[in-house]
Amino acid sequence: MAILETEGLEKRFGGIVAAHDVSLAIEKGARHALIGPNGAGKTTVVNLLTGVLRPTAGRIVLDGRDITALEPHERVRLGMARTFQINQLFLDLTPLETIGLAVSERLGSGGDWWRLVGSKTAVTDDIVEIVERFHLADVMHERTAILPYGKQRLLEIALAFACRPHVLLLDEPAAGVPEAERHELLATIAALPAEVTVLLIEHDMDLVFSFADRISVLVNGALFVDGAPEEVARDPRVKAVYLGEELDA
Repeated sequence: MAILETEGLEKRFGGIVAAHDVSLAIEKGARHALIGPNGAGKTTVVNLLTGVLRPTAGRIVLDGRDITALEPHERVRLGMARTFQINQLFLDLTPLETIGLAVSERLGSGGDWWRLVGSKTAVTDDIVEIVERFHLADVMHERTAILPYGKQRLLEIALAFACRPHVLLLDEPAAGVPEAERHELLATIAALPAEVTVLLIEHDMDLVFSFADRISVLVNGALFVDGAPEEVARDPRVKAVYLGEELDA
Protein backbone atom coordinates (compact mmCIF):
# COMPACT_ATOMS: atom_id res chain seq x y z
CA MET A 1 0.00 0.00 0.00
CA ALA A 2 1.39 3.42 -1.00
CA ILE A 3 1.67 5.95 1.80
CA LEU A 4 2.91 8.74 -0.49
CA GLU A 5 1.91 9.17 -4.13
CA THR A 6 2.28 11.76 -6.83
CA GLU A 7 0.17 11.83 -9.96
CA GLY A 8 1.34 13.77 -13.01
CA LEU A 9 3.35 16.17 -10.89
CA GLU A 10 4.72 19.12 -12.84
CA LYS A 11 6.55 22.32 -11.99
CA ARG A 12 7.37 25.08 -14.47
CA PHE A 13 9.36 28.23 -13.87
CA GLY A 14 8.42 30.30 -16.88
CA GLY A 15 9.71 28.30 -19.84
CA ILE A 16 11.83 25.99 -17.69
CA VAL A 17 10.31 22.60 -16.81
CA ALA A 18 11.83 21.48 -13.49
CA ALA A 19 9.48 18.51 -13.02
CA HIS A 20 7.41 16.86 -15.71
CA ASP A 21 4.68 14.25 -15.27
CA VAL A 22 6.29 12.69 -12.17
CA SER A 23 4.13 9.85 -10.86
CA LEU A 24 5.60 8.05 -7.85
CA ALA A 25 4.18 5.47 -5.47
CA ILE A 26 6.15 5.04 -2.24
CA GLU A 27 5.08 2.04 -0.20
CA LYS A 28 4.48 2.21 3.53
CA GLY A 29 7.70 1.35 5.37
CA ALA A 30 9.78 1.54 2.19
CA ARG A 31 13.38 2.61 1.86
CA HIS A 32 12.98 4.47 -1.42
CA ALA A 33 15.81 6.37 -3.11
CA LEU A 34 15.37 9.18 -5.62
CA ILE A 35 18.52 9.62 -7.70
CA GLY A 36 19.62 11.40 -10.85
CA PRO A 37 22.39 13.60 -12.23
CA ASN A 38 22.82 17.21 -11.16
CA GLY A 39 19.88 19.31 -12.32
CA ALA A 40 17.60 16.28 -12.67
CA GLY A 41 14.89 17.83 -10.50
CA LYS A 42 15.29 15.81 -7.31
CA THR A 43 15.16 18.71 -4.86
CA THR A 44 12.34 20.29 -6.86
CA VAL A 45 10.30 17.12 -6.34
CA VAL A 46 11.05 17.14 -2.60
CA ASN A 47 10.07 20.80 -2.39
CA LEU A 48 6.80 19.96 -4.12
CA LEU A 49 6.16 17.04 -1.77
CA THR A 50 6.76 19.15 1.32
CA GLY A 51 4.84 22.22 0.15
CA VAL A 52 7.79 24.58 -0.27
CA LEU A 53 6.77 24.78 -3.93
CA ARG A 54 3.29 24.52 -5.42
CA PRO A 55 2.93 22.30 -8.50
CA THR A 56 1.92 23.71 -11.85
CA ALA A 57 -0.07 20.53 -12.40
CA GLY A 58 -0.70 17.17 -10.75
CA ARG A 59 -1.44 16.17 -7.17
CA ILE A 60 0.16 14.72 -4.05
CA VAL A 61 -1.51 12.17 -1.79
CA LEU A 62 -0.28 11.34 1.73
CA ASP A 63 -1.80 8.28 3.37
CA GLY A 64 -4.93 8.56 1.22
CA ARG A 65 -5.37 12.33 1.69
CA ASP A 66 -4.84 14.91 -1.04
CA ILE A 67 -2.29 17.36 0.40
CA THR A 68 -1.50 19.28 -2.81
CA ALA A 69 -2.84 22.58 -1.48
CA LEU A 70 -1.63 22.25 2.12
CA GLU A 71 1.04 24.45 3.68
CA PRO A 72 4.35 22.88 4.81
CA HIS A 73 3.47 23.02 8.54
CA GLU A 74 0.16 21.27 7.83
CA ARG A 75 2.03 18.45 6.09
CA VAL A 76 4.31 18.11 9.10
CA ARG A 77 1.27 17.70 11.35
CA LEU A 78 -0.02 14.98 9.02
CA GLY A 79 3.23 13.06 9.36
CA MET A 80 5.75 14.32 6.79
CA ALA A 81 9.17 15.68 7.77
CA ARG A 82 12.35 16.46 5.87
CA THR A 83 15.99 17.44 6.01
CA PHE A 84 17.76 19.80 3.63
CA GLN A 85 20.92 19.71 1.50
CA ILE A 86 22.25 22.54 3.67
CA ASN A 87 21.69 22.35 7.42
CA GLN A 88 18.75 24.34 8.78
CA LEU A 89 19.78 24.36 12.44
CA PHE A 90 19.80 26.76 15.38
CA LEU A 91 23.55 27.22 15.71
CA ASP A 92 23.42 28.89 19.14
CA LEU A 93 21.36 26.08 20.71
CA THR A 94 22.64 22.74 21.96
CA PRO A 95 21.38 19.43 20.53
CA LEU A 96 19.44 18.89 23.76
CA GLU A 97 17.73 22.27 23.42
CA THR A 98 17.03 21.75 19.71
CA ILE A 99 15.43 18.34 20.22
CA GLY A 100 13.59 19.57 23.31
CA LEU A 101 12.06 22.40 21.29
CA ALA A 102 11.03 20.02 18.50
CA VAL A 103 9.35 17.62 20.92
CA SER A 104 7.68 20.54 22.67
CA GLU A 105 6.35 21.91 19.37
CA ARG A 106 4.96 18.51 18.50
CA LEU A 107 3.13 18.46 21.84
CA GLY A 108 1.87 22.03 21.39
CA SER A 109 3.87 23.58 24.22
CA GLY A 110 6.02 26.05 22.28
CA GLY A 111 9.15 27.23 24.05
CA ASP A 112 8.22 25.78 27.45
CA TRP A 113 9.91 22.46 26.74
CA TRP A 114 12.01 22.51 29.93
CA ARG A 115 8.82 22.57 32.00
CA LEU A 116 7.56 19.49 30.20
CA VAL A 117 10.87 17.76 30.84
CA GLY A 118 10.58 18.52 34.51
CA SER A 119 6.97 17.45 34.84
CA LYS A 120 6.42 14.57 32.40
CA THR A 121 8.57 11.46 32.35
CA ALA A 122 7.30 10.47 28.90
CA VAL A 123 8.59 13.73 27.44
CA THR A 124 11.98 13.28 29.07
CA ASP A 125 12.15 9.70 27.81
CA ASP A 126 11.24 10.86 24.31
CA ILE A 127 14.06 13.42 24.23
CA VAL A 128 16.60 10.99 25.70
CA GLU A 129 15.62 8.27 23.20
CA ILE A 130 16.18 10.64 20.26
CA VAL A 131 19.48 11.96 21.63
CA GLU A 132 20.77 8.41 22.07
CA ARG A 133 19.38 7.06 18.77
CA PHE A 134 21.26 9.74 16.86
CA HIS A 135 24.51 9.41 18.84
CA LEU A 136 24.34 12.92 20.26
CA ALA A 137 24.64 12.16 23.98
CA ASP A 138 28.34 13.03 24.07
CA VAL A 139 27.73 16.47 22.54
CA MET A 140 24.22 17.25 23.75
CA HIS A 141 25.36 20.26 25.82
CA GLU A 142 27.65 21.71 23.13
CA ARG A 143 26.64 24.62 20.92
CA THR A 144 25.57 23.32 17.53
CA ALA A 145 27.89 25.80 15.80
CA ILE A 146 30.98 24.00 17.10
CA LEU A 147 29.87 20.43 16.44
CA PRO A 148 31.66 18.32 13.81
CA TYR A 149 29.74 18.43 10.55
CA GLY A 150 28.73 14.77 10.79
CA LYS A 151 27.11 15.49 14.16
CA GLN A 152 25.29 18.47 12.70
CA ARG A 153 23.86 16.25 9.97
CA LEU A 154 22.78 13.71 12.59
CA LEU A 155 21.14 16.51 14.57
CA GLU A 156 19.20 17.66 11.53
CA ILE A 157 17.84 14.15 10.98
CA ALA A 158 17.06 13.92 14.70
CA LEU A 159 15.17 17.21 14.48
CA ALA A 160 13.00 15.84 11.67
CA PHE A 161 12.58 12.53 13.51
CA ALA A 162 11.42 14.37 16.64
CA CYS A 163 8.27 15.28 14.71
CA ARG A 164 7.49 11.51 14.72
CA PRO A 165 6.87 11.43 10.97
CA HIS A 166 5.22 8.63 9.04
CA VAL A 167 7.28 9.74 6.02
CA LEU A 168 10.82 11.11 6.35
CA LEU A 169 12.52 12.78 3.38
CA LEU A 170 16.30 12.93 3.58
CA ASP A 171 17.82 15.34 1.05
CA GLU A 172 21.46 14.30 0.52
CA PRO A 173 22.18 13.58 4.20
CA ALA A 174 25.77 12.52 3.52
CA ALA A 175 26.68 15.62 1.46
CA GLY A 176 29.83 17.25 2.77
CA VAL A 177 30.33 14.79 5.63
CA PRO A 178 34.02 13.83 6.03
CA GLU A 179 34.87 10.19 5.42
CA ALA A 180 35.80 9.68 9.10
CA GLU A 181 32.27 10.66 10.18
CA ARG A 182 30.29 8.93 7.45
CA HIS A 183 30.10 5.48 9.05
CA GLU A 184 28.20 6.76 12.09
CA LEU A 185 25.82 8.73 9.87
CA LEU A 186 25.13 5.84 7.47
CA ALA A 187 24.66 3.34 10.32
CA THR A 188 22.17 5.69 12.00
CA ILE A 189 20.17 6.10 8.80
CA ALA A 190 20.15 2.33 8.30
CA ALA A 191 18.82 1.86 11.85
CA LEU A 192 15.78 4.14 11.44
CA PRO A 193 12.58 2.40 12.61
CA ALA A 194 11.01 0.09 10.03
CA GLU A 195 7.61 1.74 10.41
CA VAL A 196 8.97 5.10 9.21
CA THR A 197 8.86 5.37 5.42
CA VAL A 198 12.05 6.98 4.11
CA LEU A 199 12.56 8.77 0.81
CA LEU A 200 16.28 9.33 0.30
CA ILE A 201 17.66 11.81 -2.21
CA GLU A 202 21.34 11.07 -2.64
CA HIS A 203 24.35 11.15 -4.99
CA ASP A 204 26.36 8.59 -3.02
CA MET A 205 25.64 5.31 -4.82
CA ASP A 206 27.18 3.20 -2.06
CA LEU A 207 24.67 4.68 0.35
CA VAL A 208 21.80 4.30 -2.10
CA PHE A 209 22.44 0.64 -2.85
CA SER A 210 23.13 -0.30 0.77
CA PHE A 211 19.92 1.39 1.91
CA ALA A 212 17.19 1.37 -0.72
CA ASP A 213 14.72 -1.39 -1.54
CA ARG A 214 13.43 0.66 -4.48
CA ILE A 215 15.03 3.32 -6.65
CA SER A 216 13.50 5.98 -8.88
CA VAL A 217 15.73 7.78 -11.37
CA LEU A 218 14.98 11.32 -12.51
CA VAL A 219 16.49 12.81 -15.64
CA ASN A 220 15.63 16.32 -16.88
CA GLY A 221 12.73 16.54 -14.45
CA ALA A 222 11.04 13.34 -15.64
CA LEU A 223 10.86 9.86 -14.16
CA PHE A 224 13.35 7.81 -16.18
CA VAL A 225 13.48 4.41 -14.46
CA ASP A 226 11.76 2.97 -11.39
CA GLY A 227 12.46 -0.43 -9.90
CA ALA A 228 14.37 -2.64 -7.47
CA PRO A 229 18.05 -1.75 -6.96
CA GLU A 230 19.34 -4.71 -8.92
CA GLU A 231 17.09 -3.85 -11.87
CA VAL A 232 18.21 -0.22 -11.86
CA ALA A 233 21.88 -1.21 -11.62
CA ARG A 234 21.53 -3.44 -14.71
CA ASP A 235 19.54 -0.95 -16.78
CA PRO A 236 21.75 0.21 -19.68
CA ARG A 237 19.93 3.54 -19.89
CA VAL A 238 20.79 4.32 -16.28
CA LYS A 239 24.39 3.22 -16.80
CA ALA A 240 24.61 5.60 -19.75
CA VAL A 241 23.31 8.49 -17.65
CA TYR A 242 25.86 7.77 -14.89
CA LEU A 243 28.71 6.86 -17.26
CA GLY A 244 28.54 3.26 -16.13
CA GLU A 245 30.88 2.63 -13.26
CA GLU A 246 28.96 4.49 -10.54
CA LEU A 247 26.03 2.09 -10.64
CA ASP A 248 27.92 -1.18 -10.76
CA ALA A 249 26.46 -3.28 -7.95
